[in-house]
Amino acid sequence: MAGVIKKTTGLTGLAVSPHPHRVLGVLYGKILRTLKMMPETAAYRKHTEAVIKERSQILESTPAVEEAERKINCGQIEEVIIQAQNELVLARKMLTWKPWEPLTKAAPPNQWNWPPAHPAEQR
Repeated sequence: MAGVIKKTTGLTGLAVSPHPHRVLGVLYGKILRTLKMMPETAAYRKHTEAVIKERSQILESTPAVEEAERKINCGQIEEVIIQAQNELVLARKMLTWKPWEPLTKAAPPNQWNWPPAHPAEQR
């Protein structure tokens, strides 16, 4: 069924993307350039870079949108575009937040315990 173009996503407010490969290629390029500004040891950079490179490879090797959607397995390609836009926003915020840097002061006691202790029990 090559050449069949969907008319709707079936999702309210989400229009069909006429050029999803191109749009995602641009977004993934921007995300990767943003990640390159982070230290190579940053967990966010390593894991996000792996996902973006995998998805880029899928798009490069899969011209059919339906097959790319199936291989990426994260919804319709238009939803993947929204995810990429959100990831780009987050990556740029991470550059500002710098979560890879050490804490400026020591973490409160029991901060990482679960379930959280009642305030009276922390004393």
